[in-house]
Amino acid sequence: MNHFFAYLSRMKLIQRWGLMRNTQPENIQEHSLQVAQIAHGLALISNVFFTGNYDPERILALAVFHEVGEVITGDIATPIKYWNPEVNKAFHSMEDFAKQKLYNMLPHKLQEEYSSCFFHRVSDQDNWKIVKAADKISAYLKCLEELKTGNGEFIKAEKSIRAEIDRLELPEVRYFMDNFVPSFSLTLDELN
Repeated sequence: MNHFFAYLSRMKLIQRWGLMRNTQPENIQEHSLQVAQIAHGLALISNVFFTGNYDPERILALAVFHEVGEVITGDIATPIKYWNPEVNKAFHSMEDFAKQKLYNMLPHKLQEEYSSCFFHRVSDQDNWKIVKAADKISAYLKCLEELKTGNGEFIKAEKSIRAEIDRLELPEVRYFMDNFVPSFSLTLDELN
């Protein structure tokens, strides 16, 4: 019996933004799908508009699995993760342990196939930049959604995350922010 996919299915049980009041809960499975969609889009935008050379499907796979360790560790709030260098190092060690535990649940013959989705490879350095940017954009969109409902709990997070996104030197991110993000502030009637 193999528990790998049963563990992955538990991603829907791990809630994000645990230190903040949410009008709409978000779990890591939902978040991972949105990050994958955005990362895939960023890769395509780069390739089409900015002479990028990304493999959108590779980036999609990396994004789908970018939070899998959290089925074991849970979602640790950003202020805690980055509290100080020692805590950050301990968090990354915990995250690596969790990914290894999941990876070890795979049948041996599948481990090599999943290895590059679980563990960073030097050859994926640029791909991970796109996934990280998509992760930030997803967090920013969550802030916009919460602010749209009047939840002031996300005011500071929205400003902080937007500043992080603005510091990214990726033209595809700027394109996405300018051309796709404004729609997230509209009602369904306005979208139609």
